[in-house]
Amino acid sequence: RRWPSGSEASMGRPPPPRPPPSPPPARPARSAPLAPTRATSILLGPYILLFTDYWMLSVLGLVWFCYDWKTHSQGGRRSRWIRSWSLWKCFRDYFPIRLVKTHDLDPGPNYLIANHPHGIFSYGVYCNFATEATGFSRLFPGITPSLATLEGIFWIPLVREYVMAKGVCPVSRSAIMHLLTRNGPGNAVVIVVGGASEALLCRPGAASIILSRRKGFVRLALCSGAHLVPSYSFGENNSHEQELYSEKSQFGYWVQRAFKELLGLSLCVFHGRGFTRRSWGLLPFNRPITTVVGEPLPLPKVENPSQEMVDHYHGLYVAALRRLFDRHKAQYGDSDAQELTIL
Repeated sequence: RRWPSGSEASMGRPPPPRPPPSPPPARPARSAPLAPTRATSILLGPYILLFTDYWMLSVLGLVWFCYDWKTHSQGGRRSRWIRSWSLWKCFRDYFPIRLVKTHDLDPGPNYLIANHPHGIFSYGVYCNFATEATGFSRLFPGITPSLATLEGIFWIPLVREYVMAKGVCPVSRSAIMHLLTRNGPGNAVVIVVGGASEALLCRPGAASIILSRRKGFVRLALCSGAHLVPSYSFGENNSHEQELYSEKSQFGYWVQRAFKELLGLSLCVFHGRGFTRRSWGLLPFNRPITTVVGEPLPLPKVENPSQEMVDHYHGLYVAALRRLFDRHKAQYGDSDAQELTIL
């Protein structure tokens, strides 16, 4: 049998198949702790608990929820084991995040630590005060931190247990006063004073905070006799890029204000990076965040402080915060020329 020559064999025959495309590059391992899972939990959780054989778990959870309702407002149930998970060190190293102490905190009194700015998600205050990734207990021995957040978080089963284990408490007067007056000495309640409204000011290089009319935390410190401590998270605003809307762009500004009034949350239009370094996504940028804790400001204990007294100590706090910012902005901020804008 005569085999066809090369030219004859190629006539009328299809071309050889192309090799399969190479697989995409592997995702960086350090992005794993920030992978989004909230959407999956929100969609699958109600279905599993209401429309499957696991509906009894919903009933038991509701019974426990009603029985244990006051716990999160009375000190909670913290777990040093959960606060010390190695996962939080991966979270810390992603940015990285650092905690800087400028003065010792005596474990005798209680403290109210006010933090600025809020940023989009408050990565710095979360890592430094709700975990042991940056060594809070080592830097401030004898002090027990409690990060205050929206009370609505404690209405979600399982999530409530998780955040309590991390030492998180509701940002309500009753919960804060319990920690500062009925939980013994050495407690430090951490409040992000600017709240959700301040998130709308977040943009890289910005140092704008909402503080001029925020005086409730000063009143709480006076009523409890807690020392007031300023703290600032340099680099917090650099973690995301945000689309800012002014009153001139009526639709975007109106939607954000309506969302804030209805739900108490800020609808921020932002973006960051993806799983690869130069990609677009919702993960925060790898930019350092440094939280500097300043000198305690002793306050007298006054059961019903007057507005004049609140204004006086609020002014002292603002001056102390400005000194803290100006003293450390060259080392941890964007530039020595950066100015703190208080709205």
